[in-house]
Amino acid sequence: MNYSIDLVSLKFIKEYLNTFSPVGEENKGQKIWINHINSYVDKIYTDLYGTAVGLINPVSPYKLIIEAHADEISWYVNYITEDGIIYVSRNGGSDHQIAPSKKVVIHTEKGLVDGIFGWPAIHTRKEEKYPNVDNIFIDIGVSNKKEAINLGVHVGCIITYPDNFFIMNHNYFVSKALDNKIGGFIIAEVAKMIKKNHIDLKFGLYIVNSVQEEVGLKGAKMISRTIRPHIAIVTDVTHDTHTPMIDKKIQGDIKCGLGPVIGYSSSIQKNVRELIINTAKNKKICFQRLVSRYTGTDTDAFAYSNKGVSSALISIPLRYMHTTVEMVHKKDVEKTILLIFETLQEINNNYKEFFNFHKLNLK
Repeated sequence: MNYSIDLVSLKFIKEYLNTFSPVGEENKGQKIWINHINSYVDKIYTDLYGTAVGLINPVSPYKLIIEAHADEISWYVNYITEDGIIYVSRNGGSDHQIAPSKKVVIHTEKGLVDGIFGWPAIHTRKEEKYPNVDNIFIDIGVSNKKEAINLGVHVGCIITYPDNFFIMNHNYFVSKALDNKIGGFIIAEVAKMIKKNHIDLKFGLYIVNSVQEEVGLKGAKMISRTIRPHIAIVTDVTHDTHTPMIDKKIQGDIKCGLGPVIGYSSSIQKNVRELIINTAKNKKICFQRLVSRYTGTDTDAFAYSNKGVSSALISIPLRYMHTTVEMVHKKDVEKTILLIFETLQEINNNYKEFFNFHKLNLK
């Protein structure tokens, strides 16, 4: 079977990526995701903190999750000077080195306020200065603190980058939020393929778009306790190591365009991983391999939750993580969607044997 991103899906990914989903306030992006997936699932719900779950065959005692995280990194307003200059703190792993000269929007109760990360002109710097979280600042074009407050700006307001999605050279998707909204797109497309191909799932499939991964895998920890899954297949991004200044001996040998990345780590259950690898080989889906001591993804949260969940990780090679120009290759996205879909079919063909092999509690 082949898969390629169609115009309807392309419209969805553009809208989804361009919608703000900062850590802790993912609701606008989640609404876009829920509206898209609604016709492909039997049931949808969200938990208290905003993790969205679409269910196919929810009555089955066998529970399998496919998961991504919906949150994107951002900043908080941390301090406003008497001159109206704004200093920030991180909301997730925001990169201070890319901040100077970037446009931002501040989210207030009165609406979005435009601003820019300023930086001293080269003429005024007697010695070279380097941006860090203590010295980067935002200018919103006011003369004093009172004017900033009158615009609705206060300590605690979230700050995001307004950069929009585009396609570069026909092959690369570029966006500020591919980490990990591209995963949310992938799992939604898997649900769409199951629906359009009339796949009769014998197990309960939970399509989970989690919140707050960037601040400690928190959404995944909560939803795993709620669903109590038996198996979790997580999709996230990993580093393309073929760009400059990355050591392949440390970060692995991963390249955009060569297919999804199958993870090896202590939190990854061997039999689930081997099933994915064998599926890729049998279906002639190219893939890559990556070893990590800790995955740093929601895989770790699922694996060690409850009494243990058989978990695996399929990643997308990504360039320039946590910047406003994150890049993924279109073919990698399509191959990952196909690999997850085919893996679910393999599980479905022998679902009782597969689930019972893992000595699962099916009460």
